Order: sequence, then C-alpha cells, then structure tokens
Amino acid sequence: MISTNRTSRTITERMGFGFMRAAAIINIGSLLAIIGLIVVEALPGLSWEFLTEAPRNMMTEGGIWPCLVGTFLLAAGALVIALPLGVMSAVYLHEYAKDSAWVTLTRLSIANLAGVPSIVFGLFGLTFFVVFCGFGVSLLSGILTLAVLSLPIIINTTEAALSQVPQEWREASLALGASRFETITKVILPNALPGVLTGSILALSRAAGETAAIMYTGSVFFTPKEGASLFEPVMALPYHIYVMATSGTNIEATRPLQYGTALVLLLLVLVMSSAAIWLRERRRSR
Repeated sequence: MISTNRTSRTITERMGFGFMRAAAIINIGSLLAIIGLIVVEALPGLSWEFLTEAPRNMMTEGGIWPCLVGTFLLAAGALVIALPLGVMSAVYLHEYAKDSAWVTLTRLSIANLAGVPSIVFGLFGLTFFVVFCGFGVSLLSGILTLAVLSLPIIINTTEAALSQVPQEWREASLALGASRFETITKVILPNALPGVLTGSILALSRAAGETAAIMYTGSVFFTPKEGASLFEPVMALPYHIYVMATSGTNIEATRPLQYGTALVLLLLVLVMSSAAIWLRERRRSR
C-alpha cells in the first residue's frame, strides 16, 4: 500500500514538472520567435541614418532621432516627479501610518491603480492636464500623465523593499538615541535602496513603452522640434510605431522602419531592466 502511494506521488510529481517545463519552453519559444521576427524584419531599415536623423518624405525615409529624444524626456521627466513622491508615500504608509481602515483603503486603491489600463490614465491626463489645467498637448502634460501612471508601481515596490528591512534594525537605531527620521534616512532607506532602484527602473521602462497614456497628452504625429519647450508636443517611439503601422500613407514601404523602431524600443526597455537587475545585485553585494 505504501509503495503504491509512493509510486502514485512520483507519477504525479513527474507530470507536474513536465507541465511546468512545457509551459516554460512554450513561453521562451514564443519570446524568441517574436524577437526573431522583429530582428529579421528590422534589418533592412537599420542604419546610422535611422538612429540620427528625423523622419522625412511622409515617414518613408529618415530615422527616429526626435522620437528617441522625446521618449527620453517623457520617461526621465516622469521619473523625476514620481520617484520622490512615490518613495515619500511608501515611507509614510509603512513607517508612520498606523493600521486603520483608511490606510487599508489607500493600499487597496494603490494596488488597483497599478493594474488600471494605460488608456484610462491617458483619458485622465487629457481631461485634467490638457483641458482643465490648460497645458494643452505638450511635453509637460505627457510627463505628468506618465508620473501618475508610474506612482503606484514605485509605491508598491518601495513599500515591499521597506518591509524587507528587519524590525530589529529599527529598534536598535532608536535604542541608540536616533530619531525616527534619522532611522529612516540613515538605516532603513539605504538598506531598502536595491528594491527602490528596481521599482524605479521598472516604472521608467513602463513609462518609456507607453502609447495610450501619451497619445492624448504629449505626443504628436510629427514635429520638427525636439522637446525645446515643456509646452510643446514631442514625438515618441511607441506612438511613432502606432502611427506608421496604422495611419501612414504607405504602410508597406515603412514596414522595415516600423520593426526597426520596435527593435530600438525593445532594446531600450531591455537595457533599463538589465540596469535594474545590475544595480540591485551590486547594492546587495555591498
């Protein structure tokens, strides 16, 4: 009887591991197939001119330089606003706020906001920043919209990083005469920094890859300027791909440029994610 049960458990275990391996192989294979397709289709359009020049001749020629500049300005500007606000909010919720129905509701709201589709943030940005605040379709409206979109991610990851710091360290710091503020700034935050950096880079990566959140607020079909003013619109890689794939005058002619832009955006997000992993591991090793 014992031998039969053991054999049954062994078979079940092997079947479970088999399904997990198959799922992993399917996911990895799908990812490699998508990347391979993008690379193959993008190769005819890749050149130094593609990275350093502006699009011309109805976007069938030229490059994506204004889109690179606009994407950087949008993502970096959103991070500059969202990072301090997100970290301060997480510190308050985890270190200062007492357990209450209000705090529970706030955490639940933040968790729900992290899963809201980006088109909702885009419509919010259009209604509030573009129309109500009077900023118009501009770099500033796009930055503020992406900052609102990034805040839940930064708050959640920062609060998770703060929870990893042992409670004994807080008690030891307070017992040595440090104030709560000194404990947070000199003990807790430095040790939670790897998680904070990871969340920040992930938020930056998402901001750089968003289309719906900026198509109503900060990005346009074409502009000869490269983010010269906060109150002027910019071009961005995600929206550029959307425009070329759906609204171009000669979609087939721009196909290599579409895939080339997608490849650059994919590499940009990959570099950001890799930087997050490297910074986290470097900080942990120290």
